[in-house]
Amino acid sequence: ARRQVDRAALEGADAVIHLAGENIAGGRWTAARKAQLVESRVPVTRFLAETLAGLDRPPAVFVSTSATGFYGSRGDEELTERSAAGSGFLAELSREWEAAAEPAARAGIRVVHPRIGVVLSPAGGALPKMLPAFLAGAGGPVGSGGQWMSWVSIDDVVGLLHHAVMDPAVEGAFNAIAPEPVTNREFGRTLGRVLRRPAVLPVPAAAIGLLFGEMGRATLLASTRALPAAISARGYLFRHPTLELALRHVLGR
Repeated sequence: ARRQVDRAALEGADAVIHLAGENIAGGRWTAARKAQLVESRVPVTRFLAETLAGLDRPPAVFVSTSATGFYGSRGDEELTERSAAGSGFLAELSREWEAAAEPAARAGIRVVHPRIGVVLSPAGGALPKMLPAFLAGAGGPVGSGGQWMSWVSIDDVVGLLHHAVMDPAVEGAFNAIAPEPVTNREFGRTLGRVLRRPAVLPVPAAAIGLLFGEMGRATLLASTRALPAAISARGYLFRHPTLELALRHVLGR
């Protein structure tokens, strides 16, 4: 596909933040869908990195997002930026996505990869999809409920991106998630408490597989217990460090 960007608009910019990419959970992962997910991230990121590298006045920093999917499904293992990449489609995609920004790094631009987890926002993502069932009293754990979720409030996503731009010591990958990951069961209980609804009806793992296939297994049943070690060490203070605080804020409860 032919790609174009307004180079003149990028000349002299202080920072470039690159968030583009097809929705991972937007549908079942057919071969065509997987190709879209890769195409919208890897070649696009490489093209933008090469463009920035070729500018007369390149930005000081290129923030190019990644995902906690980098670590794959790792059970109860606590994962920091020192942890190795995992296995599976999301882990492979995240590795390639980060590597695609290398032309900018070679040109001397500070490159940062925020590995973003489950973003809590009323405007989109996972949370609005859960609300109808929970509000009807039909919410509950997915699968065993023991899988870990690395979440972050939308306010902290903005704060973390701002910190990544403004702090010259932030470089490379960092986990852009809240400091208290929770199990899926705990997430359901907390959301039920905030909404004042019961949250005890489980969704069997087999149903997730039937409904969503590999995408469902990789996003709803995977266990990723990531910690924001690197950015916390740089002094970032989370606006919403606990899940209940985050949910009450984004849901106005």
